[in-house]
Amino acid sequence: MFTADQARHGRRIYKTSCAECHGSGLEGVTAPALAGPTFLQRWQPPTGSAADLYHVMRVSMPKLAMGSLGPDDYTAVFAFLLQQNGWPPGSRRFDASDSVLNRIRLDRLGGVAATPGLALREFIAGKEEPPPNGAGPSESELAGPNSANWPYHTGNYSGTRYSELTELTPANTGRLSVGCVFQVGPAEVFQTGPLVYHGVMYVTTVRQTVALDAVTCRPRWRHTWQPRDYELWPMNRGVALARGYVVRGTADGYLLALDARDGQLMWARHVARPQMGETITMAPLVYDDLVMVGPAGSENGIKGWIGAFRLADGAPVWRFNTVPRPGEPGADTWENPRGLPQGGGAVWTPLALDPAKGELYVAVTNPAPDFAGHLRPGKNLYTNALVALDVHTGRLRWYDQLLANDTHDWDLTQVSPLFREKVWGRERSLIATVGKAGVLTVLDRDTHERVYDVPITTRLNADVAVGRTRARVCPGMHGGVEWNGPAYNPRAHLLYVPAVDWCGVFQAGRTARYDPGDQYVGGAYTSDSAAQARGWLTAVDAGSGTVRWRYRSARPLVAAVTATAGGVVFTGELTGDFIALDAETGRELYRFYTGSGLLGGVVTYAVHGKQYVAAASGGGSYNFGREGSPTIFVFTLPTATPPSARRLAARATGYK
Repeated sequence: MFTADQARHGRRIYKTSCAECHGSGLEGVTAPALAGPTFLQRWQPPTGSAADLYHVMRVSMPKLAMGSLGPDDYTAVFAFLLQQNGWPPGSRRFDASDSVLNRIRLDRLGGVAATPGLALREFIAGKEEPPPNGAGPSESELAGPNSANWPYHTGNYSGTRYSELTELTPANTGRLSVGCVFQVGPAEVFQTGPLVYHGVMYVTTVRQTVALDAVTCRPRWRHTWQPRDYELWPMNRGVALARGYVVRGTADGYLLALDARDGQLMWARHVARPQMGETITMAPLVYDDLVMVGPAGSENGIKGWIGAFRLADGAPVWRFNTVPRPGEPGADTWENPRGLPQGGGAVWTPLALDPAKGELYVAVTNPAPDFAGHLRPGKNLYTNALVALDVHTGRLRWYDQLLANDTHDWDLTQVSPLFREKVWGRERSLIATVGKAGVLTVLDRDTHERVYDVPITTRLNADVAVGRTRARVCPGMHGGVEWNGPAYNPRAHLLYVPAVDWCGVFQAGRTARYDPGDQYVGGAYTSDSAAQARGWLTAVDAGSGTVRWRYRSARPLVAAVTATAGGVVFTGELTGDFIALDAETGRELYRFYTGSGLLGGVVTYAVHGKQYVAAASGGGSYNFGREGSPTIFVFTLPTATPPSARRLAARATGYK
C-alpha cells in the first residue's frame, strides 16, 4: 500500500504542517486524534471510509492553507497515518487511486480490529441525591450585577461582563501582584471561562472539570470525563452553575451535570452526534429548570439547533432548528439547484437572557458549504442571525439576520450585552451583536431596529461575495470577534469590543463534496501569515456608536474583556500578557507576563470583601497558536503588613 520511504517523507510533512493541531504523536490537541481506536472507528463504513478521509485531508488541510501541499506530500502524509495506525510498509507506493483506497479498511488496519471504547449510552445515571434545596446561585443572582461573584460565563444573564467592585482603581491597579497560580494539567486547548461563586472557582479543560478555592487556588475536587464517542473538536469553554448543579458539554456530544459540592456525576445525556459533525464547546445557560445549549460544527455541514434540557436529568424539553427543516418557516430561503447537502447554523458562543421578557438570545453561525454561496442561493435563514426565542417553549419571537448568504465563514458570535442607554435623547433597551465580520451592531430590543454599526477591525473587499477568482479579504476566516465578546460599562457608557485583525484569501469551488462529520467548505482559504495578525480593543460610546479610544495588540485579541465600577478594564493577550487599562482613556495601568497566550476568561470577584481577578493562560487553538500548559492566574492587591510584623521581621533579619 505504501513504502517506508514514503512514510518517512510523510512524517516530515506531518511534523511541519499537521502536528501543531493533531499532536506530534497523532493524539489530537486542538484537532481530532489521527490514531487509535476512536479514530479508526470514525472512518469505518457506514459513516466513513479511507477514501473519505483522504479527500477531507487533501481539500481542507492544513487548516490555514487548505489544499496547499503538493500531491506527493498528501499521499506521503496518508502513508504515514497508515503506518502509525499499524499498517506495515511494502514495496508499492501509495498513489491515492480509487482501487487502492477502496481496499483499505481503517478499522482493520494491520489485521487487528479497533478496540471498542466505553459503550455509547444515551443516558447515564449518577448519584441519586440531588443538591440541597436553596443551593445557588439563584436566578436573581444570575440575572443581576453581583459584586461578589461571577456566576455566569459573561457575568450575568445580560452578558455585560461588568462588575460593581471598586477596590481596584486606576490609582492602585499598578500594584497588583499574583495571589496564586493553578496548573490545570498538560498542554491542551484552554479557552475556559471561569465561574466564581461563594469563593469557589469552576474551570474546565476538554475532559476535566475542576473546583478551586478562589483565593488560594487549591483544588477542592476534580472530575474527569471518559469519552464514549468520537471527540470531534477537543475544546470546552466552561460550565453553567445553578441550584447546586455544575453543567457542561463534552467533545463527544454529552451534556452532563455534576454536584457542585463534590464533583460527583449527577447525570449525563448524549445530545449531539460527533459522527455527523456535532460537538458541544459552549458554556450552557441555565434558567428555571432548563439547560440551554447547542452544537458547534457549521463547517461540518450540520443542521444546527439550540435546545433546552431539564436540569434534573437532561431530558429534552424543546428544540429550535436554526436551519429550518422542510415545512418550517424559513426553509424556503434555502434554494438548492444541484440537490446538494446544505446546513450550518451551529451555536458555540454565549447565550443572553432577559428574564423579565422571558426572551433568550442566540448567536447563530455560518451556512455550509461555507464559501460556495452559489450552491445555496437565498438568505439561508437563520444563519448569521440574532435569534430571539421564548425561553420556556423555544418559539421564535423575532430575528435579525446580520449577513444573508454568508460566503466568508463570518459567524455571528455574540448577542450581548443587553443594556439601556440614551439614544438621541431617549432611553432605549438595546442589545449588542458582533461576529467574525468585524462590525459591532446595536439593535433596539423593543422595536428591533438597528441603531448603529461600527467597524471594529480592518475591512477590505468585505462586501464582495466569494467567487471562483481568488480574492484577499479582511477580516479573514479567523478575524473579527471570536468566542469572547463585548463588555459594557454603565458608568462610562462604553462598550469594549475585542477583535482579531487578520486577513486571508478566499476562493469558491464549482461544487462541494459532503463527507458526514467533516469539513464541508466548498472552496479554499489561505490565511495571511500569522506574523501579520494583530488585535484591537475598541471602546465605543454605547449610546451613539462613536469610537472613544482604541488599544492595539501585537497579536489577535481573543481573551475575555471585563469592565469594573472601579474604572479599570481587564483583558489578556496572545503575547502572554495579562493587562489592565484605564476604562475612560485606554491608558495601560498594569502588565504581567504569564508565559503563555491568554485565550479564555478574565473575571473579577470578591472573597471576604477583597477583590481578585482571575485569568486563563495557556493552551490555544489551531488558528491562534498552541503553547503552554493550561494555567489559572489570580491577581490581587498585596495585603498591607502591620507595623508590628514589619518590626519583628527586621529584628529577625538584621535590617531596619
